[in-house]
Amino acid sequence: MVSDSDEPPKKPKTEILIGQDLSALSEFELAARIMALESEIARCREAIAARQATRAAADTFFKKS
Repeated sequence: MVSDSDEPPKKPKTEILIGQDLSALSEFELAARIMALESEIARCREAIAARQATRAAADTFFKKS
């Protein structure tokens, strides 16, 4: 059984704010921020593609002859 004291402390998850002052961030933090933003962009693109596929399927199903 693992107690809470045996686990390493978790870093607080930092929220990415658009327009945030970047001057206090390190090079590592900036690179991590870019990776997180690119991941979020990819997730948004996948969501858009899913919605377009759903709309295309509905358009095909309800297409008037």
